[in-house]
Amino acid sequence: MLYFYSEFIVYPLAGSVSFTNQCEKTTKQDVFIENAPISYTIIIGDFVMKDFLIVGCGLYGATMAERVREAGYSCMILEKREHIAGNAYTQEVDGIHVHRYGAHIFHTSDPQIWRFVGRFAEFNRFTNCPLANYHGEIYNLPFNMNTFNRLWGVTTPAQARELIARQRREGATETPCNLEEQAISLVGPEIYAKFIKGYTQKQWGRPCDELPAFIIRRIPVRFTYDNNYFDDRWQGIPERGYTAMVAAMIKGIPLRLSVDYLADRAFWDQQARHIIYTGPIDAFFDHRLGMLEYRSLHFETERLEIVDYQGNAVVNYTDVETPYTRILEHKHFLFGQQDHTIITREYGREWSLGSEPFYPVNDVRNNALYECYAALAANVPNVSFGGRLAEYRYYDMHKVIAAALERSTPAALAALLSRGAGGK
Repeated sequence: MLYFYSEFIVYPLAGSVSFTNQCEKTTKQDVFIENAPISYTIIIGDFVMKDFLIVGCGLYGATMAERVREAGYSCMILEKREHIAGNAYTQEVDGIHVHRYGAHIFHTSDPQIWRFVGRFAEFNRFTNCPLANYHGEIYNLPFNMNTFNRLWGVTTPAQARELIARQRREGATETPCNLEEQAISLVGPEIYAKFIKGYTQKQWGRPCDELPAFIIRRIPVRFTYDNNYFDDRWQGIPERGYTAMVAAMIKGIPLRLSVDYLADRAFWDQQARHIIYTGPIDAFFDHRLGMLEYRSLHFETERLEIVDYQGNAVVNYTDVETPYTRILEHKHFLFGQQDHTIITREYGREWSLGSEPFYPVNDVRNNALYECYAALAANVPNVSFGGRLAEYRYYDMHKVIAAALERSTPAALAALLSRGAGGK
């Protein structure tokens, strides 16, 4: 049987596509990838049976695809969105890399993970030092000696420890029943009121005394003058953006954009021996047991004809009156020197079917429902599930890559092809 396909190289910005058809019975599909040129194989007509079909081209799917290719297996990627890289997607706008789905700063202490991503991107030295704006007062995050000096005028760790310990004793309850009580028991009422209460209410859409305590299990407090948000050994942002990094990871792997696997599952299941599914696990089962709940986000992005808007990449607005939770100024992620700037205001939103799911609501009900779906998934022939949506959990970028690497060793991939069962 003759299989039809096209190969073309994608050049961003210029918007031109060159391609060579091997059969007249094809249709052109334009794909625009930032910071290329990157060579892609786009399947157009009939399909060659692959070893793996990977549903989703976020970090989990891209890492699995790269490992599958390096192990000598064939694969193809389907992506429902019109772009790759999932929520890490960056888009170059007027010379500035815009984080379209919120700030993404890569960090890890795992040398294997750092070496892996370093194969596909050069990282800058960006250090995440967010600020908090409370009614015009500016404080450093995470909570550290700079924060405590601004709050109380203390200058030594001993002074700060004593103040926080006293406030915790005065406001703590023996068994916190909600997020407000939990936060006060961890850091005291003053830090809670200025930095946690309003921000959390906006993020989750309800008062803190109506939120479960488990949402905040720990609050990082440092008794040093260190504004670095992360403790990891390595940290930074790809010099050419996350989209270019993911494009390098999947270079040469057949890719279909704007394709909904679930809308034509019977067809796509015929195209590979094993499916790696990274979408919402409840959607895979047509929500037959009920819908898992999420929180969503809304972004408002604008270009400003000024050199600098806020002097920092991320500023959190922690009072409840300001409607947005934070403002990103994208040029600062890559130390941009442009004579203009681009900012994004970020708002917490209720999630509904059809909107973007960002944060899982991991309460007792939803976790129990997920476990029921996971039990169904474990018995689906020739399908494995992975990534933040398929596992209904929040994943930092380094951790989702680590999970994919662990599940894509040559032995693990061979087992997926041989066992004929689902699961992770």
